[in-house]
Amino acid sequence: MKKIVGILLVLAFVASFAGCAKTAATPYVGCTIYKFDDTFMSLVRQEIQKDATDKIKLSVQDSQNSQPTQNDQVDTFLTQGVTALALNLVDPSAVSVVIQKAKAKNIPVVLFNREPDPTDMAAWNEVYYVGAKAQQSGTYQGEMMAAYWKAHPAMDLNHDGVLDYVMLMGDPSNTDAKYRTQYSIEALTAAGIKSKVLAQDTAMWDRVTAQSKMAAFIAANPGKIEAVFANNDDMALGAIEALKAAGLDKNGKIIPVVGVDATPPGLDAMKQGTLIGTVLNDATRQGDATYDLAFALGTGAATISTTVGPLCDQDGTVDAANGRYVWVPYVKVTPDNYQQYVAKP
Repeated sequence: MKKIVGILLVLAFVASFAGCAKTAATPYVGCTIYKFDDTFMSLVRQEIQKDATDKIKLSVQDSQNSQPTQNDQVDTFLTQGVTALALNLVDPSAVSVVIQKAKAKNIPVVLFNREPDPTDMAAWNEVYYVGAKAQQSGTYQGEMMAAYWKAHPAMDLNHDGVLDYVMLMGDPSNTDAKYRTQYSIEALTAAGIKSKVLAQDTAMWDRVTAQSKMAAFIAANPGKIEAVFANNDDMALGAIEALKAAGLDKNGKIIPVVGVDATPPGLDAMKQGTLIGTVLNDATRQGDATYDLAFALGTGAATISTTVGPLCDQDGTVDAANGRYVWVPYVKVTPDNYQQYVAKP
């Protein structure tokens, strides 16, 4: 039977668990990250590791952006007798195989940051998801670019009233990439701005790849690019480097670029005035919620809870009895408020 789910502070649960630590086995959570050198995922990983210190046994593995590698890591974890899995999938479409393996051994699964298809989530009632609504991040990107366009008429290089943009996309199989691409442009349209895509391509979330793609965009569209949308900050930073190399960002004049994640390097670019907007993808709260769920599920807790927020259905409706999603809201980050998100020394 599915665990009775309620909304309680996990700290209270941790305290109660500590009281019976002598008789309860230490939870062992096996965690995989799609690749360690992704800037945002490194922040999520660090938060999970910090939360787990002196509380549980935790093994975190780098899947090196390879689904077969990740599958092997999951197999090893299941053989080792983990009490819960926490998985940042390489390919969300491959999750059904992982879920079936975990289900066969009755090991609960917490998926995070890369949203699976709801039909895969429905395959077993011991699968949970922690993440943010990608549609919201795309909308925020479009709204920030729309505001910048209206405040800076000089952006319209050819004076035709149409925003000519390029798009750097993440992994095409990733829901975040799909929705950020779609909803950013829909937000422009909702703001009454006509737009035209000059070029778009995937840079697979990678800064170096994005720099190369952006250089090709510039070469193919000389003097035409008026704005750059990037599905994450790493790709936005790669685009900025290409713009600088082409001499398009200098003397206080820039081609506006927006990203997502509000990573420390992204916030630094905002300080320098080269990134005009990003969206906080809250790594701390995603890491906290992932740990909370894995800890509770790994101990067989009768009540599942997180400090981050309530359990919800896929559409965001709070559902204490049956919800298996924890949604962490995005936050719009602009030159006016970015300083509050810069880590204090």
